[in-house]
Amino acid sequence: TKILILKIYQITMEVTFYGHACIGIKIGEIHLLVDPFISENPLASDIDVNQIKADYILITTAGQDHTWDVERIAKRTKAQIISNFEIARYFFNLGIENSHPMDLGGTFNFPFGSVKMVSALHSSTFENGSDGGAACGFVIKTPDKTVYIAGSTALHFDMQLIPVRYKLDLAVLPIGGNFTMDVEDAIMASDFVKCNKVLGYHYNTMQHIKIDKDAAVRSFKAKGKELILLGVGQIVVV
Repeated sequence: TKILILKIYQITMEVTFYGHACIGIKIGEIHLLVDPFISENPLASDIDVNQIKADYILITTAGQDHTWDVERIAKRTKAQIISNFEIARYFFNLGIENSHPMDLGGTFNFPFGSVKMVSALHSSTFENGSDGGAACGFVIKTPDKTVYIAGSTALHFDMQLIPVRYKLDLAVLPIGGNFTMDVEDAIMASDFVKCNKVLGYHYNTMQHIKIDKDAAVRSFKAKGKELILLGVGQIVVV
């Protein structure tokens, strides 16, 4: 009698920090890019935007510090934009027709897994003053891993709804303060979403959001949590 043994391999997520609020997520052979602001970020000067891979570009808000390189990368890679209706329409009018508009609370299944668009509290206006719709975050779920990307946001109670439906492996949270949550609010947010492994972003890009990185890590550790602060171009495997 022959016994067939099937070995199931988990598909990990590789998360690359490109500075500010921009991250790349590699799921198998699929590349997601979130909020590309690279070429105008001095802290990301070692990153060649023309070498970044993208099959999908997820956008949380219309601000320049989240959308600066969207047009350039989308036209080169033919990546599909995933965002709200207003942002999708804005880039459609720039000649980027490959987009998938969503709205808050919506979930859609893509080839890499599901994406749920969740609330964020933040402004969302393009440089020309046009409306960027509601700011958002994303919960990305594959068969093996689930990641919450908060986007630029204040701390808010809707975050407590996320663990009702999802068990997170990583929460990506802003920690810079002034424009978003600060470190203490991010600690509370990690309680709200019931995830003690946090990748911090949206900090140190400008004077208003400078933080003490060592103190931030200690603050999280004191609460039994892990704060991961990557250098630009560095990767964490989820």
